[in-house]
Amino acid sequence: MLTPFETELDHLRSAGLYRTLRLIESVQGPEVTIDGRSVLLFCSNDYLGLANHPEVIQASIEATERFGTSSGASRLISGNMTLHEELERKVAQFKGTESAVVFSSGYMTNLGVIPSLVGEKDLIVADKLNHASLIDGCRLSGAMFRIYPHKNLKRLRELLGKRKQYRRAVIVTDSVFSMDGDIAPIPELLEIAQKYDTWLLIDEAHATGVLGKHGRGSLEHFHLSPDEHLIQIGTFSKALGSFGGFIAGSKNLIAYLKNTARTFFYSTSLPPGVLAASIKAVEIIDKEPERLKNLWKNVARFKNGMKEVGARGVYPERSRRAVPLPDSETPIIPILTGENERTLKLAEELFKNGVFVPAVRPPTVAKGKCRLRFTVMATHTKKQIEQCLERVEEIIGKERNC
Repeated sequence: MLTPFETELDHLRSAGLYRTLRLIESVQGPEVTIDGRSVLLFCSNDYLGLANHPEVIQASIEATERFGTSSGASRLISGNMTLHEELERKVAQFKGTESAVVFSSGYMTNLGVIPSLVGEKDLIVADKLNHASLIDGCRLSGAMFRIYPHKNLKRLRELLGKRKQYRRAVIVTDSVFSMDGDIAPIPELLEIAQKYDTWLLIDEAHATGVLGKHGRGSLEHFHLSPDEHLIQIGTFSKALGSFGGFIAGSKNLIAYLKNTARTFFYSTSLPPGVLAASIKAVEIIDKEPERLKNLWKNVARFKNGMKEVGARGVYPERSRRAVPLPDSETPIIPILTGENERTLKLAEELFKNGVFVPAVRPPTVAKGKCRLRFTVMATHTKKQIEQCLERVEEIIGKERNC
């Protein structure tokens, strides 16, 4: 007799939704070792290639030697160290806010901050394509939770029409959407937040270190200044090549969250080595602006290459096996592949041919919207990008001709 777990696992396998883990046997970089062989890595969020930067690694080693491997407790007990407050000062300066506070992860940031801001008497209006951590934070809050179609400002305004019935309200959005790679209309959203007296909470996970002339995120990208209606959330685990989450805002907001966010005071704080790596990474973004410039050169090179592949008829728009490329504005570049089985097959063929890119399936994306999610790094070479594009053309072209 099958156990409930076995039954559910069989269902996942038959539906093409079963997940397995690839074992990375080397440092993170443009190429990694998996199963004893080298493959091109085109699915990392380490956009600036800082995860194995010598100075970041050295900073982490020195902090570990000086302070040990753990903080030993939550921030409100004995886990508040000099490095925590130094990193928070760095983040506030980097984001142009009065203050900031660090959490144990980006996910824990969203789970802690949103329920602290709003509750049963309040209203949340959120973009349909927000990250799972934002959705979970919204649900956990107990507030009236309404969703508007992706970037549909007309519907957003309609949902805020009953704003006065609620004590507080917050608009929640990613600034860069992690599966499509497009950017939220932050200036328009801020105007709406000001008009309806709501907060605008933006998750800068994929924007920090990437958007803006100096990598400071979507506010710099749109030439906006911090505003009392605006709350910035982010993470160190992507372009900053480290780990942990943060929120940046006014001094009063940060003090309030330190006293109310359950994931802040019920979690052991980040260890010294991780904190020091994040501090050094923020410094390097300013010290080595060529990394950001090279990232965008590589993004342009990859996108142009994909368009050329399409122009050669590998995935024409009207084909039964069309592979349309959404209007990505960032280093996140998805190729839509449709159904689960096909997506898995393409991802496996690419891996066999030396390119590691995941098959993204429900519940991460909607049914029928499966994709191969490519991400470009500043440290990819021209040759590596060309090799990746060649494999894409070869494998998808071969599939189409079958």
